[in-house]
Amino acid sequence: MNQTLGSILSIVGLIGVIFFGYQYMADTESFQIFGADIAVSTGDYVPILISVIVLVVGLFLYRSK
Repeated sequence: MNQTLGSILSIVGLIGVIFFGYQYMADTESFQIFGADIAVSTGDYVPILISVIVLVVGLFLYRSK
């Protein structure tokens, strides 16, 4: 039971990290000032952190016996 729940949480967490990480990088804007390229992110990193926590909890549940 724990392995099934752990694998489901791990997969959901991994999908969340990939999706929200891509969305975070897509919300990054860059511009040049005096020849230097400046990148400013307007994305929200909280969904990425929540996805990482879900992924880690899923891995712990999967590995527990």
